[in-house]
Amino acid sequence: MKTIAVFFGGRSVEHEVSVITGMQVIENLDKSKYEAVPVYITKDGKFLGGESLSNFKTFKEGNFDDAYEVYFKAGRGGKLYRQVEEKGGLFSKGGMKEEVYADVDMVFVALHGTFGEDGSIQGYFDTMDIPYIGCSTLSAAVGMDKKIMKDVFRAHDIPVMEGKCFYRRQWREEKDDVKKAVAELGYPVFVKPVNLGSSIGITKVKEAAALDDAMDLAASYDRKILVEKAAENPREINCAVMGYAGDVIASALEEPVGWKDLLSFDDKYVGGGKKTGPSKGKNARNCPADVDEDLKKKIEDLAKSAFTAIDACGTARIDFLVTEAGPVVNEINTLPGSMGFYLWEPVGIPFAELLNRVIELGEIRAKERKDTTYSYESNLFTKTTYGSKL
Repeated sequence: MKTIAVFFGGRSVEHEVSVITGMQVIENLDKSKYEAVPVYITKDGKFLGGESLSNFKTFKEGNFDDAYEVYFKAGRGGKLYRQVEEKGGLFSKGGMKEEVYADVDMVFVALHGTFGEDGSIQGYFDTMDIPYIGCSTLSAAVGMDKKIMKDVFRAHDIPVMEGKCFYRRQWREEKDDVKKAVAELGYPVFVKPVNLGSSIGITKVKEAAALDDAMDLAASYDRKILVEKAAENPREINCAVMGYAGDVIASALEEPVGWKDLLSFDDKYVGGGKKTGPSKGKNARNCPADVDEDLKKKIEDLAKSAFTAIDACGTARIDFLVTEAGPVVNEINTLPGSMGFYLWEPVGIPFAELLNRVIELGEIRAKERKDTTYSYESNLFTKTTYGSKL
């Protein structure tokens, strides 16, 4: 049986969403194959362990009395450690000692947004030589940065909305020039923080008078701001992809319904978990979506192309806007909420099987990394003249 450390929480504004995803992963992991070990990252970045962290009640009540700090050590592989109190005896004073909390075979990254979905934690695990599921450091970073993501998509002839990117400094110091550039795009526009998800910090701006507040809001969440032309009366269609290195499959399609202009954070997450089939209310969705075969194939092909273009691994959800001109990619979510399980169930892949496959893909990518040479023996120290006068 393999030990899977499920990392969730984190320093992102999507902290609570990540906790829910983490709980769902722990609950649905195949218990005959894996032992789930919870690792909760607090909002200030501490790693916490403990059995109580597998129970959502702990988070609802905010009671972490039974949790304790855990940590990896460089050069020790996947061993997670903790400090425990050592009782004093007849000839000892007691104190703290180190013990292994878990010997981890794979990290299941269930972190959304900044510091979890943007390559930060992936780079940490790479440095520590700890296998993990999902995208690599590079593909996670590209998938998170909406500006670079869309530059990559354009390079692969994947259609995206027309837009312009501005730095926070530009907005604050060259406001008139930015407003002129936005006006050239033409209203209405969407103003977005470049590195964020769950619709946080996004505003639809219908006229120039509303631009200041929208730009200030986006700038409070990120140093880069993306302004994109708003599509007219689009349908939103989403499709998940799973695989690695071009060998990918597509999920069922979903269409969120009952919304106008923008799905808010509450629309997406408040009111219960995702489910398949028609549903009602603000966060309603039809899954499978009611689309003809031609549109279905176009979206599936573009989703696979977008996933492969950023060298993604595991599963991701690609969100589309469909207008009269056809589908365009709005963004890729490399760690979708709830792992996008509701998109896979209609095509015969239940949640537990989805997690099995994501872990197996992580193992394949980890093996490729092991097969790659990262050092070169050159005896440079004996050949160079540097330091010869010391």
